[in-house]
Amino acid sequence: MKSKSLMLLSMGASPWKYMLLAIILAFSHAVPAHADDHEEAPAEEAGPVDDYLELLEAQGEYAPAYDFFTTSMLWTVIAAALVFLMHLGFATLESGLCQKKNTVNILFKNVFIISIGILTYAFFGFNTHYPGDFNGWFSWGGMIGDLNADGGATWGYGGLGLAMTGFGDFIFQAMFAATGATIVSGAVAERVKLSSFMVFALLFVGVAYPIAGSWHWGGGVLSELGFKDFAGSTVVHAFGGFGALACVLVLGPRRGKYTESGIKPIPAHNFPLAAIGVFLLMFGWYGFNGGSVLSAEPGALGLVFTTTTLAACAGALGAMFTSWFALKKPDLSMALNGILAGLVGITANADVVSVGSSIIIGAVAGVIVVFAITFLDKSKIDDPVGAISVHGVCGIWGTLACAIFADFDFMVQLQGALLVSAFAFIFAYVVFSVLKAVMGVRVSEEEEDRGLDITEHGQEAYTN
Repeated sequence: MKSKSLMLLSMGASPWKYMLLAIILAFSHAVPAHADDHEEAPAEEAGPVDDYLELLEAQGEYAPAYDFFTTSMLWTVIAAALVFLMHLGFATLESGLCQKKNTVNILFKNVFIISIGILTYAFFGFNTHYPGDFNGWFSWGGMIGDLNADGGATWGYGGLGLAMTGFGDFIFQAMFAATGATIVSGAVAERVKLSSFMVFALLFVGVAYPIAGSWHWGGGVLSELGFKDFAGSTVVHAFGGFGALACVLVLGPRRGKYTESGIKPIPAHNFPLAAIGVFLLMFGWYGFNGGSVLSAEPGALGLVFTTTTLAACAGALGAMFTSWFALKKPDLSMALNGILAGLVGITANADVVSVGSSIIIGAVAGVIVVFAITFLDKSKIDDPVGAISVHGVCGIWGTLACAIFADFDFMVQLQGALLVSAFAFIFAYVVFSVLKAVMGVRVSEEEEDRGLDITEHGQEAYTN
């Protein structure tokens, strides 16, 4: 046992740990006072200390950093849980900004999206997203297996650059996967046929997202070009935003939204619910961006948390004052979307920009989102929650900001943003158009007037 204790010190364990282990060892192996001195001592059984020492020994050259590995893995699963919480934020934001007669329908879609998104990501998404050595464009993957096989309790999976286990990597990335269809859900709310949307969400999340993601995070064509997108301003948000734009163009606006006399506002039914949704999303974004550090490396983690927060606050102020000036009244929905716009804008570059740059990026995103929402409304493109503007337009802005505020090639950033956005738009437009021809994508006028809660679900969110 003495040799194992010395081994622990040589591996770099802190002195206080050695002292603690020495005390444990002394007590755990002490001879009882009433024992017969001539009785043969029983064979030693492996205890917790022995197991820990063997675990450290298995780390090999990484043993001095095993505590960092453990902390990083813990942070990864916490970040995954925070990203999961964002789906609650999307659900409450969307339902709050829409009419109360469609609340159950919106919540049901969000339950379906996260469920089908994670399962399809396990069945084929993860190994399509990260295919290994492939042609840079497409490689279909199979279901995940034992992701601990390459070293579940060691650094064998990803080394220092990916300080987590295989299962930690999977569950964090799986939470991202469903986000694209959730963005679309808000844009098509209050008039889309449930069954058609479910088929679309399955294909958009299960097939299109892993393919587009492999171009960047899977070592594909965008990665080879040097494209920068830290946590997904383009690969997640612009992808979802331009997919939403395609679906809205196929679907058409809500009844009565645009008349000969102009635009008729359809007011939100519950602003407190919408505000709760935005704050939940901002809270979850600390996992979205912070988890994308892929470890608990202190310097990077602190920077990402700070730039993310500053951009969100600057986005809120930018949208507040821009909408106040343009609309003559301080608009709460614009302020809430300003927070999200700042978050989307910083997502591509949170790990490489200064605090001053993050404030500018967020503020510009807040200004952009106001003009984007009003432009789409004037163009009779009906997006009840502003998803196209927040995620699509501001996603591209954040991607380009990598070149403006950090040392990345502008044309590469532009090409990457356009490629992913165009792919998402074309995929969504084709799939939604086929669904429209085969099974229809829009409820009847009577169903829309009564509300989808009653006509699609036979339930009401509110009893009075």
